[in-house]
Amino acid sequence: MRTPGTTETGPADTRTTGNATTDTGTAGNGTASLEERVTGALVGAAVGDALGGPVEGYSPEQILERHGGRVHGVVGPWNGDDWRTARPIAPYHKGDGHVTDDTLMTHALVRVYGTVRDHLDAHSVAEHLVPDLMTAPRWIPELEAEALPLQRIFLAEKWLVARIHYGHVDPREAGTGNIVNCGAAMYMAPVGLVNAAHPAGAYAEALDIAGAHQSSYGREAAGVLAAAVAAACAPGATPDSVVAACLSLAKDGTRAAIEAVCEAASRYSDFESALGPLREAVAPYDTVGPDYRAPSLAARRPSRVHAIEELPVALGMLLVSGGDYRHAVLGAVNYGRDCDSIATMAGALAGALGSPVPEVWAKTVAEASRLDLWEPAATLTAVAREVFGRDRARRRAHERAFTAIGGAGCSD
Repeated sequence: MRTPGTTETGPADTRTTGNATTDTGTAGNGTASLEERVTGALVGAAVGDALGGPVEGYSPEQILERHGGRVHGVVGPWNGDDWRTARPIAPYHKGDGHVTDDTLMTHALVRVYGTVRDHLDAHSVAEHLVPDLMTAPRWIPELEAEALPLQRIFLAEKWLVARIHYGHVDPREAGTGNIVNCGAAMYMAPVGLVNAAHPAGAYAEALDIAGAHQSSYGREAAGVLAAAVAAACAPGATPDSVVAACLSLAKDGTRAAIEAVCEAASRYSDFESALGPLREAVAPYDTVGPDYRAPSLAARRPSRVHAIEELPVALGMLLVSGGDYRHAVLGAVNYGRDCDSIATMAGALAGALGSPVPEVWAKTVAEASRLDLWEPAATLTAVAREVFGRDRARRRAHERAFTAIGGAGCSD
């Protein structure tokens, strides 16, 4: 086992402030192909998840003290070899490159796309995602065993099974009553990738899918995260254009939180300086409160004026980093709190922009988690191409029908 205090498994962070250059390449690649963007987003999300897992739930100060500095790569469990029994993490082996439920759910959604091979909705969740969680044993890195995904996912995700499978609730309404958190947003990157360069389409599809899982600002965050990933796939996309797309679609407290956090982020170009200001900016919208492990009585309840913390902070770190994958993810990881999900989102966004994921991180996470991180990307790239072809055929059929009843003609 890696020494628990280890903080670095890859090359040192040599980012140059101003042009967002790292030892792994430039911050973004405007000419990246669909395949490269899908791969960057999905591999980037998984790596961010694995890096954030071992420090999830702690503050930046606690992380600094525990690791003798900031985390700069894959680290061991917070409690070392006592991870099996030490509370509050037991029995999960968080660390050493193990992905968490963020990645397990993301890959499950990719499998649904691989089966349906078209746009998804809440009924797709009921017909395909819920059975996948309940009936198909898979290797669970944090349990170091093969098990049903249902046995690993958090209570907010178990809600899908309780409400849809056992409660027979209409999938479009099943998310109502669940604790409002980032549970749906954390695995919505595939929706943005299937709708690459079409943020509004991604937003609408993710809201439909997430209706089976979440309500209120938890559902809204799922839609906005998908839109952000779709926007990041557009040629010439930048962190600023991604945030602009989010603000054009986000509603209520989610929009206000993104605006506040990103305004704060615009004043910084290194994550260390931004850690405190980003937390201060999101705090008025976050319901959990200052002690992440002791939520307030109003935590995670539906509201039009609040937002989840993870999405605005991920967007903020994307801005701080200039879109550089390494800097964005390390900023998310060292932010603490729900940092595996923040790093999952930041990693997906930076990867979709074309910023390369450090190969040493990807290789370590893939081997430690016993997962092929690239196969889901190949599957989803093929699905995205097929869905685009179907969408084009559907648009042409609509144009012909509309023209036939006296609507405006189409020149193409």
